[in-house]
Order: sequence, then C-alpha cells, then structure tokens
Amino acid sequence: MSECLFCAIAAGDIPGDVLVRTDRVMAFRDIDPKAPTHILIIPIEHYDDVPSVALADASLAGEIFEVAAGLAAAEGIDQTGHRLVANTGQQGGQTVGHAHVHLLGGRSLGWPPG
Repeated sequence: MSECLFCAIAAGDIPGDVLVRTDRVMAFRDIDPKAPTHILIIPIEHYDDVPSVALADASLAGEIFEVAAGLAAAEGIDQTGHRLVANTGQQGGQTVGHAHVHLLGGRSLGWPPG
C-alpha cells in the first residue's frame, strides 16, 4: 500500500465512496464532512498540491474543476452556492500531501470559513 493516503484510495487499497473516476481524476466523499456535501476531487497521479498540478498540466487542473462543476450540479448545489477549497502547504491547512480540491455545500458556509 502507498504511504500517501489519497494514492492508496486511488489504487483501491483503501475503500472510498467514489462518485467519479476518469483516467486522470477521481472524486469521493470526505469521511469527516464539514458540510452536507463534502467531496474531495484528486488527480489520480500524485502531485503534492494543486499549484503543482496547474504548473505541470493545466489541462489536468481544468479537468479537476470540470469534475467539481459536474458534481455540484449532481448534488444540487450548483444554483444555491458552494465552495471550492484547495489548501496548500502546512500553513495553508493542507493535511494530506496529495493535491485535492474540496467541494463543500448544502448549507450556508459564510465567510470567513471556520
């Protein structure tokens, strides 16, 4: 099993509630949701963070956001509002060292996040 949690989920070594899987991107429900809809969208290939994805492969970064948009519609939060979050680095709140975007919605999220 991979030492990277999300690589292990992508490889099927750890089960996840997978909603979407393409050749390059997958999305699954967060096991500790912070909102009624809390989905993680990751590149299957390991990148340390979202900026690394954008710099290495802009089309992959775009695919991540396309999947997020499709999931927002499927979850019924595309019209009511939702939040996309990409934490980067320890001080930015990134807790898993694999690029990922959080899709959050289903309630008022307010600002600032907390």
